[in-house]
Amino acid sequence: MPKVYIIAEAGVNHNGRLDLAIQLCDAAKAAGVDAVKFQTWKTELIIAKNTEMADYQKANLNNDDTQFEMLKKLEMSYENFRIVKEHCDKIGIQFLSTADETESLDFLCGLGIPLIKLGSGDITNIPYLRYCAGKGLPLIISTGMSEMSDVSIAYETLKNAGAKDVTVLHCTTNYPCPMDEVNLNAMLTIKDALKCKVGYSDHTMGVEIPVAAVALGAEVIEKHFTLDRNMEGPDHKASLEPQELADMVRKIRNVEQALGDGIKQPNASERSISKVVLKSILAKYDIKKGEILTEDKLVVKRADSGISARYWDLVVDSTALCDYREDDPIRMA
Repeated sequence: MPKVYIIAEAGVNHNGRLDLAIQLCDAAKAAGVDAVKFQTWKTELIIAKNTEMADYQKANLNNDDTQFEMLKKLEMSYENFRIVKEHCDKIGIQFLSTADETESLDFLCGLGIPLIKLGSGDITNIPYLRYCAGKGLPLIISTGMSEMSDVSIAYETLKNAGAKDVTVLHCTTNYPCPMDEVNLNAMLTIKDALKCKVGYSDHTMGVEIPVAAVALGAEVIEKHFTLDRNMEGPDHKASLEPQELADMVRKIRNVEQALGDGIKQPNASERSISKVVLKSILAKYDIKKGEILTEDKLVVKRADSGISARYWDLVVDSTALCDYREDDPIRMA
């Protein structure tokens, strides 16, 4: 079974500061994830200046900034991202970042990102989907705020534009996401409809839903994390802290092991135990050679030898091949 790819979504939880971004990389590495992901954009290229913040952003920030003003404060320079990428290479963790426009995507591709992650906000952005597909990299796309028809159109757009490797993440765009809005079975709906690789981008509190997603077949997990949930910023409150992130990774890896290869067969430890636990056919009392082994002369018990009880119908009404004492295992040859 392929290893589940775990992305620690640092997002904008660096608050626009390089030192916090570096610390987030270190924390993600210590937690054991596969990649740490940020978000890269030029504010002027992605949002109109008077656009309001989302309700969750207003609640988390408790100010009257526009979304433009909020994002401008969180924007980090290309040069700083170059430093972050170099740090990730140094400590041995994959660097990822979601670009929200073509200029930033070109920059990230120039850094050597291993894949392109598309956020839910671009699920309907047909020209950008085509541009991303043209880069020739594996693609992961989140699907928050979308109908199944939106997901299908986005997926087909990517494939028709040349994308060879596309993973689709089920996602609910709410921070934090309440349990009754998760709808985790929608991930299976996507998998059945598109016959594609699927995963889950999580915004719930805690770690049980990403773990459940892995048990259902998610191949990619993305989870927001922060250094401290009490920090100021739009996403901190819906993020895991470092020890919680490490706990999630541990539980996902345990579930991966528990899923196994799907072949129903006894393992090595069970084969040993089965020798004294699975039932055998024994003589219920003393039997003489040549007697007919009627049901009343036989008993099924645990024993360390003898014919398996699965052969009961073959043994009943056969002829005793030898003398038996009580609890002797019956022989067929």
